[in-house]
Amino acid sequence: MSLDILRSTYFLYVHSISSYGIIFWGNSCHSEEIFKIQKRKVIIIMNSSKNASCWQLFKELNTLPIQSQYIRSILLFVTKNKDQFLFNSQVHKINTRQTSNLYVPTANLATYQKGVYYSGINIYNHLPTAIKDLSGAKNKFQLALKISLLHNSFYSLEEYFNT
Repeated sequence: MSLDILRSTYFLYVHSISSYGIIFWGNSCHSEEIFKIQKRKVIIIMNSSKNASCWQLFKELNTLPIQSQYIRSILLFVTKNKDQFLFNSQVHKINTRQTSNLYVPTANLATYQKGVYYSGINIYNHLPTAIKDLSGAKNKFQLALKISLLHNSFYSLEEYFNT
């Protein structure tokens, strides 16, 4: 089969199922198992050896690893529902570099911290300013975000936060 047919099949069967409801389960411990399955499928599609690094294969296939899909879904959720979040400028009137960031509420429960709302705030605040500034223009924001995530191909949230 050609690469286009294999890629279409991947998006039809693997990507559509793995990305369904990802903002709710993407931060769970089970996402690592899904990621292993995703890597196996990418290796098969790209006809690579079992020991090959998938980082470049994801880029060649023009698809996102599961954690990058999670980051993208969370960011799209946050930008779509900005009215549900407070900005730092709304909480205090001091003009700082973080004025355009979302306000991070105090939370001690790990369950709350792994939830969509709290994770969304932290992930959004870590976005580069150039992409964050595009959040008002939906199509430009989505394109810039996808290009950034494809370029970096994050395998974990820790990797995302460390860049």
